[in-house]
Amino acid sequence: MDSPKPNIQLARKLELYATIFSIAVLLLVIAMRYVSLDISLDVMILPPFHAIINTLTALCLILALFFVKRGNIKKHMQSNILALVFSAIFLVSYVVYHVSTEPTTYGGEGYIRILYYVLLATHVFLAAASLPFILFTFIRAYTGQVDRHKKMARWVFPVWLYVAITGPICYLMLAPYY
Repeated sequence: MDSPKPNIQLARKLELYATIFSIAVLLLVIAMRYVSLDISLDVMILPPFHAIINTLTALCLILALFFVKRGNIKKHMQSNILALVFSAIFLVSYVVYHVSTEPTTYGGEGYIRILYYVLLATHVFLAAASLPFILFTFIRAYTGQVDRHKKMARWVFPVWLYVAITGPICYLMLAPYY
């Protein structure tokens, strides 16, 4: 059975949307540092929720790799879509939390403090930088550009997985200071 012909026209349109979305998210994350909203909800449940959502994202990514290595493309796609859904839920929740609370300061000292800030800095930088590439990798698969999808996924996957794993690690390190 032949694979369907790649839909380049759809890919270009979706990549434009992904670029606009990625820029909007970056601007939103920057803007939320300067915006404070009084939300009538207890948002202190959100940091552990974020850690759980990131953990679920990491598990979905690991499952996606497992399935693709076994040739189960349908389960691979389902796992990646679920990882995207978890990431979207995280993003919305993250913005709600950070526009409604003051930042929590890390209180550790010595080498553990250095480790925390290295993990946090790489987590934040790679999360921001990887968003468009995650979307482009998905778009390549969705539009039938399997070879281009595979090339991108080889380096996008480990970055996304690193972000999904370091999020809960940073939360666990910061949790005593909330």
